[in-house]
Amino acid sequence: MISKEELLAKAKKPSEDAIRLHRFYRGKTETALRCCVRDFQDFAIWYTPGVAAVCKEIASDPELAYTYTSKWNTVAIVSDGTRVLGLGDIGAKGAMPVMEGKALLFKFLGGVDAVPVCVGTKNLEEIISFVKWLQPSFGGVNLEDIEQPKCFELLNRLRAEMEIPVWHDDQQGTAAVTVAGLANALKVVGKEIDKANIAMVGAGAANVRIAWMIMAAGADPEKIIMCDSKGTLHKGRTELKATHKEKWELAERTNGRNIIGQIPDAMKGADVVIALSKPGPDTIHQDWVRSMAKDAIVFVCANPVPEMWPWDAKEAGAAIVATGRSDFANQVNNSLGFPAIFRGVLDVRAKTITDEMCIAAAFELAKCAEDRGLTSDYIIPTMEEWEVYPRQAAAVGTKAVEQGVARVNLSWDELYENAEVTIKRSRKMTTLLMEEGIIPEAPGE
Repeated sequence: MISKEELLAKAKKPSEDAIRLHRFYRGKTETALRCCVRDFQDFAIWYTPGVAAVCKEIASDPELAYTYTSKWNTVAIVSDGTRVLGLGDIGAKGAMPVMEGKALLFKFLGGVDAVPVCVGTKNLEEIISFVKWLQPSFGGVNLEDIEQPKCFELLNRLRAEMEIPVWHDDQQGTAAVTVAGLANALKVVGKEIDKANIAMVGAGAANVRIAWMIMAAGADPEKIIMCDSKGTLHKGRTELKATHKEKWELAERTNGRNIIGQIPDAMKGADVVIALSKPGPDTIHQDWVRSMAKDAIVFVCANPVPEMWPWDAKEAGAAIVATGRSDFANQVNNSLGFPAIFRGVLDVRAKTITDEMCIAAAFELAKCAEDRGLTSDYIIPTMEEWEVYPRQAAAVGTKAVEQGVARVNLSWDELYENAEVTIKRSRKMTTLLMEEGIIPEAPGE
C-alpha cells in the first residue's frame, strides 16, 4: 500500500516538472501554417496581389470570413489575471502560462486554434470594449480567470452585445463538467439528484454557476446550502443585495431549512459536498466529512491543491472523491468540456453558448463514462478517451441548431464526423512534429 508521504510526493511532482519544462520549451504554442507553400510564387496567392480578390469578396459578404479565413476555427482566450487558479490576482503576465496551457488543450483535445490574450487592464468597461473589438478576427471568445463579481457582468454584457459566442469557462465550463460527474456519482451510490442534500463550499464564479446548472439538471434548490467566506447563504444575508447580486439570488432561492452557520453546519447530513474554494489541503476537515450522510460524495476541486487530499476524504468515510487534478481518480476538470463544446459551437457558427448547450455536453460526457461502466473511481471519462470530445461536440452543435442559435444547420452525424476529422488532424500534427524532432524532447525526459 502506498504511504501518505509517497502520495504527497507524487502530488508535488507536476509543479516541480513544470518549472523545468516551461523554461526549456519557452512557451507551449506557436503559429503553424495551414496552407501549402510549394515555392515563393505561392506568396502571390496567399499575400499580394492575389489576396486582394479574397478581401473584396469578404467586404461584399462578411459571412465569407468563415469560408476564406481561419476565423471559423479560432478562439481568443481573454484574461485580466485577477483570479488565476487558486493563486488570486497575480496579474496579466502571471496568467500567461495558464492561458497558453488552455490554448494547448483547445488544440490537442478539440482541434481549435486558440490565442492567449492577457489584457493590461482590470477595468470592466475597458475589457468589454476590448473583447468586442476582437469580433472580426475570432469565431468565439473564452473568458478565463477573472474575479467576481466583475466576471458575472462581463459575461452577461458580452453575451447580449456580441455576434460571436462568448463564455466564461470558470462558470459554464466548470459547471458542465461538474454536472456530468455529479450525475454519475449519484448513480454509483444509488441516490437521486432531486432528493440529494448538497453542500457547496465557496461562492465564487464557479460554484455560483454550478448551483444554477445543477438546479437546471434537477437538483432541489431548497436542499442546496452554499457557503462563502462569511458562512452559509440564507435570506438574512441582506448585505449581499448591494455587493453580490448573484449570491443574493442564491441566498433567496436555496437553503430551505435556513441553516445559519459555517461549513461544518452545511455539510452535516449532506449527501454531496461540492467545493471550489480556497486551496487546501486543510480547507475541509475529516470530521466534517464524517458528519455527512452514508455513501457521501466529496468533490474537492480547488486548484492547484484540493481542499483536502482524496485519501483523507476516503479515510473519513467518503464513498466517492473527485478533484480537479489529472493525477488523481475522477478528475472533474474544465478540460473535459471546453475543447469539445467550442468544437461544436464553431462547427455550427453558433451566435452564443446557452446553458442548455452546456447541459447537453454534460449529459453526453456522463453517458460516455456510463457506456464504459461506472465505479467509485470512474465517474467521468479521462482526457485520454479522445472519443468523448467529438460526441460532446455533436451534442452541443445539435442543441444549438434546435435552439435556433446556429448559423449552419448540421446533423448529429455530420457534426461528429467534422469533429473527429479535425481533432485527429491536431493530434497527428503534434505526433509528427515530435517524431521529426521539430518539437524536441526535453533533456532528462
